[in-house]
Amino acid sequence: MALDQYSDLPVAELGNGTDLKQKGGASPPEYDTREKEGIAAPREVGHGDGRVGARIAPVLPHLQGYDFGDTDAGSDILGKQIELESGNALQYRTCSWQKTAGLLFSEYICLAIMSFPYSYSILGLVPGLILTVVIAALVLYTSLVLWEFCLRHPEVRDVCDIGQMLFWGQTWAWYATAVMFILNNTFIQGLHVLVSAKYLNTITNHSVCTVGFSAIATIICLVCSLPRTFSALSKLGTASAFFTFISVLLATIFAAIEDHPALYPSMGEIEVLAVPAKGTTFVAGMSAFLNISYTFIGQITLPSFIAEMRDPRDFPKALWAVTIAEIITFGLVGSIVYAYTGTNYNTSPAFGSLGNEVYKKVSFSFMIPTLIFLGVLYASVSARFIFFRIFDGTVHKTSHTVKGWSAWIGILACTWLGAFIIAEVIPFFSDLLSLMSSLFDSFFGFIFWGVA
Repeated sequence: MALDQYSDLPVAELGNGTDLKQKGGASPPEYDTREKEGIAAPREVGHGDGRVGARIAPVLPHLQGYDFGDTDAGSDILGKQIELESGNALQYRTCSWQKTAGLLFSEYICLAIMSFPYSYSILGLVPGLILTVVIAALVLYTSLVLWEFCLRHPEVRDVCDIGQMLFWGQTWAWYATAVMFILNNTFIQGLHVLVSAKYLNTITNHSVCTVGFSAIATIICLVCSLPRTFSALSKLGTASAFFTFISVLLATIFAAIEDHPALYPSMGEIEVLAVPAKGTTFVAGMSAFLNISYTFIGQITLPSFIAEMRDPRDFPKALWAVTIAEIITFGLVGSIVYAYTGTNYNTSPAFGSLGNEVYKKVSFSFMIPTLIFLGVLYASVSARFIFFRIFDGTVHKTSHTVKGWSAWIGILACTWLGAFIIAEVIPFFSDLLSLMSSLFDSFFGFIFWGVA
């Protein structure tokens, strides 16, 4: 059911204008009282008249707990969430838009940037850059649609709740979305286990077998996944994005200043193409397209981030900042590195194209925080999804208890075990990227939000 058809309707069933006050912490969003209509609407949300449209469905049965309100018109769901958790040891709706931006930067400014030179070598530089801008614009649009959906339904916590609401409240839709959600996140964790193992192999000159390095990387990531709120992870996310930027900047500079790429001149002179080479297969072109799509598509985590924002109306600020940075960074890094390594000497990730071993190790080393953190972020999203489903409405969710922490660690351990297995079964970076994109990203990146 499209959101646009509700654009002129007031926000119904989300509050009655009651002034909710909490015992410390940030104040809940302010609401305008409309006594004649008996409703309240958030200020400056979505449209110039302060309206975002009506709900498409009542609150789902499993979300009608003590902290999510119910379907009554007098229930201020968002304000009630913030008010009721104000005295808890673990508070979830605490992220500012700046902290959310840090999480988004860590998700998008990642190792997959270094697959862009490879994609451009297959697609040609001009089609590659055009696709970069087009995909970014599509993801931006669908992310804004998703944001507006979450404003209308502030009780939703993740993409699975949205899936059930979109498909007529059917329970099967929740479970089908949940399976794809967990698999997507676990595959991304596996990708980072794989690349972390490759890094350790590179930096130590293969002193231990790849399986051993994968196990080490898995344990490190598990330990770093322990924080239970996104607010606690946001500073790490910002640092991760910063170090990733330094890493790709160094790789780009090194590719430009070194005499020649790795293996030169065994495959002839460097060849840079504006359009795809004659004879490029559909499979190769689609693989390159999916590599680009994977880097941009991350809407699957956005409901989880929005669900922990103190004021979800500020989400577009974070989204626009990240999208602009993405287009500039991805386009420049992909085109410059490709221009100096060419079609015939390009690797994925592009660190392998650097001929100087010192350059390769130095630039790759700055990627370490991202190799760990981005997998940690997706592990946390998966763990919270399962943990909240099990312990919703209990003291284990809102307080530090032995049972709560034991379950949290156990869930994380299971996700990282699955990631380790995936990394060993599919030990090729580009192939794993393409597989993940074909299985999950087209659906969660475009189709899902088209239904919304």
